[in-house]
Amino acid sequence: MLVRTVDGMRLSLVEVVLLALAAAVVVAVLPRCSGGPARPAERASWSLTPGVLNPDVTQATIRTTICRPGWTRTVRPPVSYTNELKRRGLQQYGLSGQLSGYQEDHLISLELGGNPNDARNLWPEPYPRAAAVDQIENDLNHRVCAGSLTLAQAQREESALKHRDG
Repeated sequence: MLVRTVDGMRLSLVEVVLLALAAAVVVAVLPRCSGGPARPAERASWSLTPGVLNPDVTQATIRTTICRPGWTRTVRPPVSYTNELKRRGLQQYGLSGQLSGYQEDHLISLELGGNPNDARNLWPEPYPRAAAVDQIENDLNHRVCAGSLTLAQAQREESALKHRDG
């Protein structure tokens, strides 16, 4: 029995079975080559971490808040506070591992007007994903400050990213 492929090439049933078997082996072995199976992305929970905004940051105040260099340093909570939240968050999210494997991240980042201290705006985001998301947050901040995106649009994008993709 012959099977016709998209480009008109003909394969025997044995060749099709061998190709399928080779694909199955690749799928089974590839995760081991990269240090083990990939951990599924942790997503922020809508019920635990819905995101809370800083009432001092609005579209009208962005020039004196999030668009002012160094502003986030003036509102960032101390590590002693965020580490305690991280411990609790790991339990609430059912996660394990070292604290250092996670960043206690603001769901709505300080750069986009997230509340710095409200526990409903903080969650344990795993590394290395946390570092990659930090770059996205910085990009959204630049777009808001450049006027190509409203603050509300950026906040919605960030919330969707963390609730959908982690």
